[in-house]
Amino acid sequence: MARHDLEQIFDAQIDLLATILQPNTLRSYRRAVKSFLRYSRASDLHLDSLADLRRDPHILGWLRYLCEQDPPLSKGTRLLYLLCFRRLLNDLADDAEYTIPEGLIRREDFPRLDYYLPEPLSLDDDQRLQNQLRTNDDLFSNALLLLRGTGMRIGELLDLPTDSLRHLGDRDWALHVPLGKLHTDRWVPVDDDVRRIYARLVALRQHSAAAADSTLLLPLPARPGTRYIALLRAVRKVARKAGCSVRVKPHQLRHTYATTMLRAGVSLPALMHLLGHKTLDMTLRYVQVTQNDLQKQYHLARQNMVSAHSMPQLPTTHPLNSMAPGIPTITQYLTTIRHLLEMYRRQLTDAKVRRKLERWTNRLAKIAAEVHDLDAAKK
Repeated sequence: MARHDLEQIFDAQIDLLATILQPNTLRSYRRAVKSFLRYSRASDLHLDSLADLRRDPHILGWLRYLCEQDPPLSKGTRLLYLLCFRRLLNDLADDAEYTIPEGLIRREDFPRLDYYLPEPLSLDDDQRLQNQLRTNDDLFSNALLLLRGTGMRIGELLDLPTDSLRHLGDRDWALHVPLGKLHTDRWVPVDDDVRRIYARLVALRQHSAAAADSTLLLPLPARPGTRYIALLRAVRKVARKAGCSVRVKPHQLRHTYATTMLRAGVSLPALMHLLGHKTLDMTLRYVQVTQNDLQKQYHLARQNMVSAHSMPQLPTTHPLNSMAPGIPTITQYLTTIRHLLEMYRRQLTDAKVRRKLERWTNRLAKIAAEVHDLDAAKK
């Protein structure tokens, strides 16, 4: 079997997937196959049939080839190639016409992706950006305001039709977000401000030359990547003009929306539906507390620790001979002395002295317990 025959087999299998996968996903499959065939051609590996495929040298060699690219491929790209190629091999193995060895691609072959925290805008940058967007009041600015006010994904915004805003009765309105990244649609509640932004977008789009031939709320050229680049340039230009402290990306508006909702008291299950996640795990991974929230929680915890471990106060306001003798007074002094001994012991570095003080503290604890038992017996 010639190499071009292998390419034809893979292409035919990808064509079968065209009925269930998005065009962008299909392109990823073709890039994965192209990469593998390019490696086999460069390495002069002789593959007469799919049955000749071996983990070593074919798959392991390809893995090394992917890692040695210049410029280097990201972990996400390598992971995607492996997933696509494994799917094709598994599908072809189910066909009785082909014999493919098992275990060519294993779990340990997949690179572990780096975990990055979300990057919501700070409160100041968020306010500066929104004020500047409202001042500009153009098509892109209102589109970015809609993104900030609903937490949609960028692709969902770009595919939003002009009839997405729906009246649910009384004062309830929602934005119907059509099928998106996870092949599910959802309803996102909106307030009066978002409704005004939406109405402004409908009015502004009429001045666009592409509006006549499009049913999308944001009529832009349909070339791959062009619409996102237009949004990226728009938000960066506005952020510079607004004096934001960071370079802003469109997706940060979704992070900022999610963080704002959490601060306002929205529960995680509700936020999961607002963001269009399938599981709560996705929401927990996606939304993290900001540094300001973390600092507040930290200092609050420190204050609680101080109050929880505060040293018992000696009754110094009254002379000893004026205090009523009895079990409560003895117990109070024993507790205070034990605490002082323990605090002093923790400051010492001499292990021998520390052990001696620990023994004294234990003896005082036993004395306190016996005093307590004596008091209980009297009652």
